[in-house]
Amino acid sequence: MSRFCCFGAGCSEFSGHASTSSGKGKGIQGQVKVSYGFYLVRGMTNHPMEDYHVAELAEEKGNELGLFAIFDGHLGDTVPAYLQKNLFANILNEEEFLTQPDRAIIKAYEKTDQAILSHTPDLGQGGSTAVTAILLNGRKLWVANVGDSRAVLLKGGRPIQMSTDHDPNVERSAIENRGGFVSNMPGDVPRVCGQLAVSRAFGDRNLKSLLKSEPDIKVEDIDYTAELLVLASDGLWKVMNNQEVVDVAKRFKDPQAAAKQLTAEALKRDSKDDISYLEVHLASLCEYHLVCIAPLALY
Repeated sequence: MSRFCCFGAGCSEFSGHASTSSGKGKGIQGQVKVSYGFYLVRGMTNHPMEDYHVAELAEEKGNELGLFAIFDGHLGDTVPAYLQKNLFANILNEEEFLTQPDRAIIKAYEKTDQAILSHTPDLGQGGSTAVTAILLNGRKLWVANVGDSRAVLLKGGRPIQMSTDHDPNVERSAIENRGGFVSNMPGDVPRVCGQLAVSRAFGDRNLKSLLKSEPDIKVEDIDYTAELLVLASDGLWKVMNNQEVVDVAKRFKDPQAAAKQLTAEALKRDSKDDISYLEVHLASLCEYHLVCIAPLALY
């Protein structure tokens, strides 16, 4: 059954969690027009879809928020489904969210992971990556992530990677210091104890002593040079690099059309994994891309 949701000035329409899911929405934050579109497709594996997303425009204590996320689950979809329902709520419930967003995000990630671990009988032994983006009043962007789902901002004509790919090889020494190991067997990618291909994740109770759920966070000012933001799971990034993605994305005025095209391109390049793609367009309402002045300020 389809659902129709409105959050503040933005709306989105989407279908249930099936083999494919798509939708779009739009709104205005301050002097920035925000529009977004997403497309998710189940991979060529024999398990159910394990990718989830969030795309909302909301209000919090008089502030306009854009809340965007991709969650890529493994060993089941219960953990990413839990994150979809709870992670942003936990971030916004932190008292420091509006004064010290970085601290609030880190605390909420940790509290959410602890909640997942405490619900293991219900949520199982699986886990999930996460990349979350919060746009505040159209002026500031906070991106946090654990795992290898990635965010890329097109600003000033160049792609800026806003997330960190948490590769077990990069954090090998920390994993080994905790009593674990990194191996390329089975398969051809480094894995924690030969099992998990990321060094940070939510859940994964059996490996938790070796994994961190603390996110890396990046902050960026949003001005007229910021064009679009992409969030996607590794089903896309395994077969396309940042520049290739933004080169395709910027050709489309409709972010949902861009999302559909890029997932199709990833499939064409033989991506076998679930593919989730979320794109946010940012358009300044200032006619000459200068500082906007309220009408009353002219008198």
